This record gives sequence, C-alpha cells and structure tokens, in this order.
Amino acid sequence: MMKSKADEEDYWNSSKFKAFTFDDEDDEFTRLKESKQAVNSIRSLVEEEDDEDDVEKVSWSGEPIGSISWSVRETASREQSFPKINTEPSLPKSNSGYSLSSLFKGKAKAGGFQSFSESLSDSSVRHYAPELRKPKSEYKDYISDWSPEETVQRMQQGKVFSLEKFRSLQDKLLLLDQAVRVHDGNVITAVLIYLKKSLSKEVLFRELESRQTALRHFIHYLTETKEQRLLMELFRALGRTEDMALLQYKEHLSITDENKRRDFLKSCISLPFSPEDAVHVQDHFTLLERQIIIEGTYSSPANIRQTFRIAEKQFFVTALAARAKLKAWLDVDSLFSSRNWLGFSRRKSPLSFHRVVDVLQKNNAPVQVLQQYVGLVDDAELKISLAQKHKCHDIVINTYRDLKDRQLLLGYRGKVGRGSAEERKIDELLSNSQIRWKN
Repeated sequence: MMKSKADEEDYWNSSKFKAFTFDDEDDEFTRLKESKQAVNSIRSLVEEEDDEDDVEKVSWSGEPIGSISWSVRETASREQSFPKINTEPSLPKSNSGYSLSSLFKGKAKAGGFQSFSESLSDSSVRHYAPELRKPKSEYKDYISDWSPEETVQRMQQGKVFSLEKFRSLQDKLLLLDQAVRVHDGNVITAVLIYLKKSLSKEVLFRELESRQTALRHFIHYLTETKEQRLLMELFRALGRTEDMALLQYKEHLSITDENKRRDFLKSCISLPFSPEDAVHVQDHFTLLERQIIIEGTYSSPANIRQTFRIAEKQFFVTALAARAKLKAWLDVDSLFSSRNWLGFSRRKSPLSFHRVVDVLQKNNAPVQVLQQYVGLVDDAELKISLAQKHKCHDIVINTYRDLKDRQLLLGYRGKVGRGSAEERKIDELLSNSQIRWKN
C-alpha cells in the first residue's frame, strides 16, 4: 500500500533518523553535538551496569573480568604495550626548552608538545616515574628523631640509636641530664664521649662543673684512657690545683732511671699541694736522694771491699754467688770480662774455671750458662768429666772431635737421647770423610 506524500513527510519529520539530503549538514558544530550525545548515552549505560551487582563482566575473549587468568593476561598486555622506564635518567638543563611537565609528556616539537600516544610510540623519548617512598612508620627503628628520653631508653635496651641528631647545646645537655637521671654509667660515658667530640673543651668543662655526677664519670674515663694532658686541663679549668699536682706527681712511677726520678720529684716540690701532701713529697725526694748516695758509694761492693780490706778471691767468690743466686747472668758475665792492652776483651778469673762451675752449679745455673764456663777449663780430661757430669753434650762431642777419637765418639752416642740434635751431630761427624780419625 503506497503512502501518500503527506504521510511520508510526516514520517521523516517525526523519526529520529533523517532522510538523505544533499544539503551540507555535516558541519563541525553538528558533529560535536552528536559526539556529546553518544558519550552521554554510554555514560548512562555504564552507570546502570555499576548499579547491577548481579551482572557478570566479561572481556572480549569471554573470560570474566577480575579472574586470575584475566589478571595475568591484563598484566602481560600492559607490560608489552608500555615501554620500560630508564632508571638512570640524565636530566636536561634549564635552557634546553623543556619544562617539568614535558619530562612526562615527551619531547618538545617546534609547534608544541607531543600527545601522550605519540610519546609512547617514540622510542627515543625517556620517561621518568617519580619514586614512591614507603610510609614513615616502616622506618620507625631507623629514624633518629627520638626525644632524649627515648634515645636513652634505646641505649639501655641495646637498640640502634643516633646521637648526631642532638646538635644544639641545649639538646646535648638535656641528653646528658637524662643519662644521669637513669643512673646508667655506660650510657653516661657514651654521651660524654659524644660531647667530648662535638663540643669545645671550654664549653664542656664549664657545663660539667655544675654536673658533679657526670664530671666524676668524665674524670674516670680520662684516667682509664690515660689522657693525662686533657685531664690536667680539666683540673686547671675547674681550679682544682691539688688534684692537678697529685696527677703530675704520679708520673714519677713510670720513670725507671733513679737519677731522672729524683730530678722529677724535685720539680714536684713546688707544685700547689696541700700542706700534708707537700710534706710527703719532700720526704720522698729526700729518701730517694739518700738511697742513690748509698748505692753509689757506701753500699757498693767495691767500697765495702776497700773499707774492710777483703781479699780478691774472697770478694770474687762472694760476688759470683750473690749474682748467680739472683739469676743475674749478665752481671756474672761482667765479672770475668777484661781487656788487654790491644783492646781485645777476654775472660779472666782469679779462680780456676772448674771452681767457677761448682759455684754456679750450687746456685742452680742452667746448662747453657754452665756450658760457657766448662768450655774455659784448660785440662781436657777435667773438661770432659765436668761436661759429662753436668750434661753439657756439645762440649763432650767437640772435645772427642778435636781428639779425633772415633771410638769414644761412638761410645758417647749411646748416652745421648735417640733422635736428639746431639745424636744427629755425632752421625754427621762420623760420616765426615774429611776428618782423619786416629782409631
């Protein structure tokens, strides 16, 4: 059934679709209006879908959105579509034509900026992502903004702490006062060491003067670490002249030479001691001076020998026994040392050396010492007898070697220890073809 012309016009005028015309209606305004309507219609559809919880959302492949397989695919697709970010960017200079926003948008063109899609497609563009920091609560044990009370508590508990945060004088003194308040010597000493490094001596000494507990700990610390000079400066700054004098007086204990110690004590007499201490120092100097005079003159062996007219042999035996009893082997050796007119040193004794060996043996001289003086005996048979008696094996072996007596050397080989150095020495001598044995 054919429609009339009036009906057709009414249809096209009432329908939402327009009939085809050759009129130029595709202008910019019309297209913009249609795009806006289409967006609004899509937004309404999305809002309706959000309100319906029972609607299952699926991807283009038919998989439910939010499932594990969908998440894996989605992550992989994002990694492939987005370029990797360079972690070591070289920031451009301020006169290069870039702004802060251009670092995230891409390179600048002659007429403006690239779009986001263009910047992604350009492989030469470097992208910079801001580094996201962890919450401050996660760094609770590593930050150093604790109060003096919290810091001292952490020091007592053996936890990580930092004293560098306390920079002002007021903060440092609050920290010291808190350490004293908890009565912990280790904490007080640790804080004092920090103050010693971070404050001048004048300021530190001034503040410690009004804090006697901390001052005692600081004095003990300097005494243990043997910082005598700083301790002297502390006493001088506090006006404690007697403590300063006593500290200087104690230095004489480290002086071994008696004459130098006497001279040092003489200089200590003028120090500002208390009246009672000054008397003791004076007496100490007087006694030391008299002791030096006695040991150099009145009580010396040479002075006693001359005063009481003691014979040389009697004096020598007495001196030898006395020095051997004290194990003063260097002094024993000096008793035998003498020089001839050519300046050569040699050993000389008013006693025969076999008598010397007897005196040394009675005073428990070691084999090494006895061997030196057994070797000085002139008579060969007596020398061998003494060497065998006191087990001076080297002397016996060397004597038999000098006598070129192979049989005696073989017989003595059984008297030394097996595998000993003496046995090896005998074997070397017996196998030496250069020695012309007499038997």
